[in-house]
Amino acid sequence: MPQEIVSFVILLNVLGVAGIVVWHLQGRSRPNARLIVQILFFAAMTIVLILARIVPFRFDPPHLESMSALFVSAKILWWVHLSWAVVGFLRIYIVLDGRPREARLIQDLLVAVVYLGVALSVMAFVFGVPIGTLLATSGVIAIILGLALQNTLGDVFSGIALTLGRPYVIGDWILLSDGTEGRVVASDWRSTHLLTAAHNIVVLPNSVLAKLGLTNISQPDENHLITLSIRIVPTRMPHVILGIMQTVLDSCNSIIKDPPPAVSLVGIDASAVHVELYFQVTSPLQRGVARSEVIDLVYRHCKSSGLQLAMPLSKVITANEDSAQNLSAAGAAPAQCLIEAIPVFSVLTADEITVLAASAVKRTFSPGEEIAKEGDALSSLMIIKAGIVSMRKDDRETARLAPGDFFGEGGFLAGIGESHALRAITRVTVYEIGKEAFAPLLHERPELAEDLAANLAHREALSGNVGNHAMQHDHRRFYLLQAIRAVFRNHAHG
Repeated sequence: MPQEIVSFVILLNVLGVAGIVVWHLQGRSRPNARLIVQILFFAAMTIVLILARIVPFRFDPPHLESMSALFVSAKILWWVHLSWAVVGFLRIYIVLDGRPREARLIQDLLVAVVYLGVALSVMAFVFGVPIGTLLATSGVIAIILGLALQNTLGDVFSGIALTLGRPYVIGDWILLSDGTEGRVVASDWRSTHLLTAAHNIVVLPNSVLAKLGLTNISQPDENHLITLSIRIVPTRMPHVILGIMQTVLDSCNSIIKDPPPAVSLVGIDASAVHVELYFQVTSPLQRGVARSEVIDLVYRHCKSSGLQLAMPLSKVITANEDSAQNLSAAGAAPAQCLIEAIPVFSVLTADEITVLAASAVKRTFSPGEEIAKEGDALSSLMIIKAGIVSMRKDDRETARLAPGDFFGEGGFLAGIGESHALRAITRVTVYEIGKEAFAPLLHERPELAEDLAANLAHREALSGNVGNHAMQHDHRRFYLLQAIRAVFRNHAHG
């Protein structure tokens, strides 16, 4: 009988060591295979224990003094394989349950509980240590450590609460009540890491994060609503102002069109009509770009429609100042004011702008009217005074042009056809300027040709071509510039 027990104990040790070796050979990349190995070796060791009539849940001194070490190691190996099997089941359950990565915190907590329980069981059932006395002593030590690690434990339990509540997941963009905002990039026992819009990492202790109000901008999606307040001098009827502001949003390229942006009249007094613009962007990172574009379009559409932006309520404007502004605005022709506001023509002198504006011819297109087909070479430069023009490529809208934008320079300067079809969305008013007015300017101002070529290359790039976009833009700009110079060089010789 003792010889039979010795054989079983030796077999237990062999199975335990073999299980550890095979478990390590499986690697962490194969959790399912690891779990199968753990179950098989644990089941085999359990069968051997039963055959040897060894009870792992009871402290039994070995029958022979010579086999004490083998007996102890066999029971320890059985407990180790039990803990690994339980931990394997926990990890597989978390994966199959579809838990996010931050559930690693719960997994680590459960694994720690399993290992602690196994360690106490080994001490009690293998070495015969009185666990009751040990727990009483460790309780006093735990109280001392708890007081010393109060803040750390607060962070740990706050992290557990945040993980169980799941107010956010890794990758979500959150906004805190103290103004801090960013994307969650990591979450551990003590802290949560946010990547801000300034590309900095903010480390927040979990106890602090749990006390702050939290807005999850990424749920249910990352579409973010922006509200922009505008004050307009009431020189036009409110419903006209409402329509112009709606046109502003319709001409914006960096905001979401579904759901559609909206405009609301929220107040009126003797000095201003108070308007609020509501629009959404696809990500919090797009807020600055979209807000800047909308503000630029508000200015351009107000200029083209004769609206004036009202002064803030705190600003007092005297009658003389008001009259001076009105006289100044009425002193210049509409075409000249529009040309002066376009950055491309900033290289021209006031006299050159006056001459250019005098040659401009006003044209109007009805809503839905086709202005140019794809590939058409227009015979004049067209500067948009009012309305929205849609740029289309293969029956798909790629961008929209607003007041202050212009097109047609490729056709009348270098004989190049339009890369997009152009269609009026609203009633569109443009100023046409012919080649004859530009010929002397391009000879005197070569930088004007460069700016026109850059604008045309940028508009052609809106078709959504892939690849090295910057290199394509530079090559296209150089080609267009050479073409423009060649045409006007021949024009000068002729």
